[in-house]
Amino acid sequence: MEKYLQQEKSDCIKIVLFGPESTGKSSLCKILASHYKTCYVEEFAREYLQSKFDNYNKICQIEDLIPIARGQIRNENMMSRKANKILFCDTDLLTTATYSKLYFDGYCDPVLEKYSKYNHYDLYLLMDIDIAWIKDDLRDRPDDRLIFFNAFKKSLEVNNKNYITISGNYEKRKKTSIEFIDNFLNLNNSN
Repeated sequence: MEKYLQQEKSDCIKIVLFGPESTGKSSLCKILASHYKTCYVEEFAREYLQSKFDNYNKICQIEDLIPIARGQIRNENMMSRKANKILFCDTDLLTTATYSKLYFDGYCDPVLEKYSKYNHYDLYLLMDIDIAWIKDDLRDRPDDRLIFFNAFKKSLEVNNKNYITISGNYEKRKKTSIEFIDNFLNLNNSN
């Protein structure tokens, strides 16, 4: 089972949009991929859980986490073969592990935990909670945004991930992200 959660080797730079629900990750991921003329990995959990909700009127359960993680890595591996030097990821296994701990009383499947730390990403964009929360079928914690944001930030810090916090309105988030990514790419190209 473990090999299904492992990244394939890739030369592309991987950037993860990271943070709690309704912080603009998906929208910014698409914008950045378009700006850098590359592709992005959609959030597998959204499709998976929306289907479960639509078909069975059920929400995420602990047994859904490994299938979600498998689907996310499968899609990431596929898109990394198509990427033009940079791959934007609208989530990663650290996201899934963080949600697992938040929703299931601190529990995370040991295999998911292992690969959430083992798989490598070059940069994380931690999305701030300073934009309006938008309700949909899957979002359920509008009053816990600060708790979730702090948990996501702590996940990055305890795992020594390279990250920047992205705040402000949508236009400011785009501008800040592009400026930071350009600087990051220039630094990597000069080394």
